[in-house]
Amino acid sequence: MLSDLDSFIGLPRLTGLRLAPDGRRAVVGVTTLDREKSHYTTAIWQLDPLRRLTNSAAGESMAGFTSSGDLLFTSSRPRPDGKEGPALWLQPSDGGDARVLVSPPGGVRGVVAAGGVIVYGAEVLPSAQDPAVRKEKKVTAILHEEFPVRYWDHDLGPERTRLFVLDGDEPRDLTGHVGRALDDESAWDLSSDGRTVVATWAVAEPNGSQRHTLVAIDVATGSRRTLLDDVEHEYESPRISPDGRRVVVCVQERLTPEGPGDRWLGVLNLTGGALRPVAAGWDRWPMSPCWTPDGRSVVVAADNHGRSPLWLVDVKTNEVTRLTPDNGAYTDFAVAPDGSVYAMRAAVDSPPTPVRIGVDGSLACLDSPVTPPALPGRLTEVTAVGEDGTPIRAWLALPDVDEPAPLVTLIHGGPVMSAKTWAWRWCPWVLVARGYAVLQPDFALSTGYGMDFIRRGWGQWGGPPYTDIMALVDAAQRRPDIHPERAAAAGASFGGYMTNWIAGHTDRFAAIVSHASIWSLPDSSATGDLAYFFHREMTAAAAEANSPHRFADAVDTPMLITHGDKDYRVPIAEATRLWWDLSSRAKEDNPHKFLYFPDENHFVTAPHNVRVWYETVIAFLDHHVRGRPWRRPELLG
Repeated sequence: MLSDLDSFIGLPRLTGLRLAPDGRRAVVGVTTLDREKSHYTTAIWQLDPLRRLTNSAAGESMAGFTSSGDLLFTSSRPRPDGKEGPALWLQPSDGGDARVLVSPPGGVRGVVAAGGVIVYGAEVLPSAQDPAVRKEKKVTAILHEEFPVRYWDHDLGPERTRLFVLDGDEPRDLTGHVGRALDDESAWDLSSDGRTVVATWAVAEPNGSQRHTLVAIDVATGSRRTLLDDVEHEYESPRISPDGRRVVVCVQERLTPEGPGDRWLGVLNLTGGALRPVAAGWDRWPMSPCWTPDGRSVVVAADNHGRSPLWLVDVKTNEVTRLTPDNGAYTDFAVAPDGSVYAMRAAVDSPPTPVRIGVDGSLACLDSPVTPPALPGRLTEVTAVGEDGTPIRAWLALPDVDEPAPLVTLIHGGPVMSAKTWAWRWCPWVLVARGYAVLQPDFALSTGYGMDFIRRGWGQWGGPPYTDIMALVDAAQRRPDIHPERAAAAGASFGGYMTNWIAGHTDRFAAIVSHASIWSLPDSSATGDLAYFFHREMTAAAAEANSPHRFADAVDTPMLITHGDKDYRVPIAEATRLWWDLSSRAKEDNPHKFLYFPDENHFVTAPHNVRVWYETVIAFLDHHVRGRPWRRPELLG
């Protein structure tokens, strides 16, 4: 399957997992190609017993369960009244027909339910004006009065998110117009009695910046009070304890050019008071806390040496216990009333699949509507030592071949992330199926190795991160199953930045693939959607010193640039400038190529575009690494 692009692109994929409050029903999303093979749609399946719950051409997205166990989902499928558009649906647990609860024009997100109450976010114009008026008058202009103006791949405004309550027949506006407060990164939770919402709340700061505070909102009255507001910290993933008395939250220390800022768990009373750090001495970064039924502990995920296990953190004693000892990366986890944990498990060599972790630590794979593809090779690890003596490591995927394989070094984005899990985008096994070995290094700045490991590369992207990668490439190429000379480098986002840096600092690679990449670091950090965030991290002098564009004259390696026009995280101007700097320096035969997607963002997601991207990358690597004739992908004409 992985050797044929059409088969690979058509593979069904599992996404998300939701668990009913009583623990008796778990559901997952199954994403497949539509009949025209032009886009993906998702249907919801129940696990144990396995059966499909939704089926429409428009597809559905899971929203969760009500307190009584009814399934909530969002979909733009035709409604019973004949109208179309985004809506929140309820499917009764007894198997009755699904019905529409609300259908706001801007859609629904962040649905939470408890105590007979449903709370959701919806985008609404700041005034009482009907959005149809703007459409009728053909007004598309947006007057901005604050930064930011974009996020990821879409404009911000004029609609803004508000919270609404469903505790009767009609929705009730809980927050009114609150401007930027409930932005795209905000999250909220609802107490088990349905009386209180806790939300991360964006507030403006000087110099075009913003930060996230934590607020509590009374569901009955809409009154709001601030729980946490500290200019030195931000807050993520709030979860209210089962008894409704406490809130656990991920605390992120504000990053500065001097350091990345630590991350830890904190607990405070819902009535207010001081935040108490939990397991503050633990040198890992917790994510997505989830309370145990007794309220004594929380389950979190945290990166660890190229994995992302689940951990149990006792909020009173601060004791941390690892729950999953394998190579898995766990997401979408929920704790059942009996203490067992349901989750999606993936790994570098395994796509997501639903599992159950028993209270005794046993791991059981649940019946799944999707069969994972057979791999065309095997996975191992490579270790080395950085220039400063720090141990470093990488995943290495090896093909089933009898001769030394050419090496592709695939550099992760972030950069404060880790190569830890399965990827449908940039899937290394597609290259392995074609005889390449793929190295996925974790370098200075990567998570899962402690704060000091991140600090090694802070503010000096072209320093230890670069030398770590090269040390791991050296270690891989010393292996007898890796070709000592045939090699390429590839990466996206920060990985693309690093490939650009590599291009100006070494000629050891035969080809470089640079996707959604930073070329001029000072310009990119000022024009991206989160400019204020990047300006916290790096001084102007550091951005200039670490910018790849300064070394354009030294680039001799053939480069394939790929970029989407709707990429607002790394704007398209980075790619067009890189393309000009390469083209204007090229000799008569320009070895470089530029694959441009007018309709893609930071990622390439549309099935036809995914195929074109893979075909172009493979053809480029085959030509320059293996010496095969260049073959232009047929779909490009």
